[in-house]
Amino acid sequence: RFFIDHGMGVVIGETAEIGDDVTLYHGVTLGGTSWNPGKRHPTLANGVVIGAGAKVLGPLMVGENARIGSNAVVVKDVPAGATVIGIPGRIVAKADVEVSDGRKQLAKKFGFDAYAVAADNPDPVANAIGRMLDHIQFLDNKVGELCHSVNKLGGNVCEQVPAVDIEEEDFKLAEQRAAQQRKRDVEAFDPNI
Repeated sequence: RFFIDHGMGVVIGETAEIGDDVTLYHGVTLGGTSWNPGKRHPTLANGVVIGAGAKVLGPLMVGENARIGSNAVVVKDVPAGATVIGIPGRIVAKADVEVSDGRKQLAKKFGFDAYAVAADNPDPVANAIGRMLDHIQFLDNKVGELCHSVNKLGGNVCEQVPAVDIEEEDFKLAEQRAAQQRKRDVEAFDPNI
């Protein structure tokens, strides 16, 4: 299973192999560099994101969770978790495995899916949110350890600590308000501007 966002102009060569949870944006080419029989097109591992207009050429391997920037031209293997940009494509960042794994666990715990956002995202807001989530997770673990220690001493403090419920009414209400605002924004849009 994979996702082609804005599918116009996507070219997928006949010997290309695509893993699960891959995202291809418009104008992506998974092309060959030879007419010789056999494997001529790229292999994309799970979780790869390829930006609009990027060209990935030849029988190369793009590793798991790699990111290829818009309009990049990739002609060499891309390691897992790396980010590639430019012509010819060059690696500008490799994933911080420890941070990525921690954030994946946190995302799984709370049901949060950061669509197409890598740990090396240059967006300062996304980075700040990521650091806050890391800190919240750290504090949550410490509170759990404290509860366990107090209970060993005969206390029952864990019963007084409220469980985290991501489906609280405040969250639901905030999402409803945001959905209504999006609807109002769409209805207010004037395409004749």
